[in-house]
Amino acid sequence: MATSLEIRNLHVRTEEREILRGVDLVVRKGELHALMGPNGSGKSTLANTIMGHPGYEVTDGEILVDGENITELPPHERAKLGLFLAFQYPVAIPGVSVANFLRLAINAQREEPIKVKEFGQQLRHAVELLDVDEGFTSRHLNDGFSGGEKKRAEVLQMAMLRPQIAVLDETDSGLDIDALRTVAEGVKKLHGEQGLGALIITHYQRILEYVRPEFVHIMMDGRIVMNGGNELVERLEKEGYDRIREEVAASA
Repeated sequence: MATSLEIRNLHVRTEEREILRGVDLVVRKGELHALMGPNGSGKSTLANTIMGHPGYEVTDGEILVDGENITELPPHERAKLGLFLAFQYPVAIPGVSVANFLRLAINAQREEPIKVKEFGQQLRHAVELLDVDEGFTSRHLNDGFSGGEKKRAEVLQMAMLRPQIAVLDETDSGLDIDALRTVAEGVKKLHGEQGLGALIITHYQRILEYVRPEFVHIMMDGRIVMNGGNELVERLEKEGYDRIREEVAASA
C-alpha cells in the first residue's frame, strides 16, 4: 500500500485551457498537508487528477506512488494502492445503504469478499471511533443528507477503507461549525489510529484551526508558489492572498 505520493512537474489541461502549469508536491503516509489558494487556482483540478478523473489530461509530468508512475492507471487501481478522494460535492446513491456501499467498496479492494462478522466488527469500531449514530449506516448513501452528514459519511468511508493517503477536496465547503469540527476530529482520529496521511485542500483557514497541518502549500495560477508550516496559515489570515501574489510577482 502507498506510503508516499509524489507529484512531479505536473501539467494538466481540459479541452478549454491549461490549468496546472508544473506542480511539484510530496505527501507521505502519516503527514498532514494543507493546500491553499484562491478560487480558480487549480486545487480541485489537482485533486481530481491525482485520482485519475478522465476529464483532465496530463500533458507533462508524473504522479508516482512509492516511486511507481501511476499517471495512466484508472481510478479504481489508484484506490487499491491506498489513495482516497473525499469529494467537494459527494453524490447521492438512492437505494444503497451506507453499510452496503462500504461492504461493496471493501470487497472491490480484496481478492476474497470480507466475511459478515469481520465487516460488522470493523463497522462497529469505526462508528464508535468517529462517534457516529449507528442508525446512520442504514440510511441510503447521501440521499437527503445534510452537508455535514455527507462529509461524515466520507470520513466513515476513510475509516473503513483505511487509505494510506487521503485527498480532501474542500471538504469544509458549506459546513456549519459543528459539522466542520466533526470532520476535523475524524481526520485527526484516523491520523492518530491508522497513520493516515492527508492533503487537505481549502481556501479557508477554518478547518486548519482544528487540524493543524505540518506542511502548508499555497497554489496560485496552476503552480505551488510557496511552501512552509502552519505560520503560512496565520499569515494568510492576516494578509490574504493579494499580498502573497504581489510578493511572488516581485520575486519572479
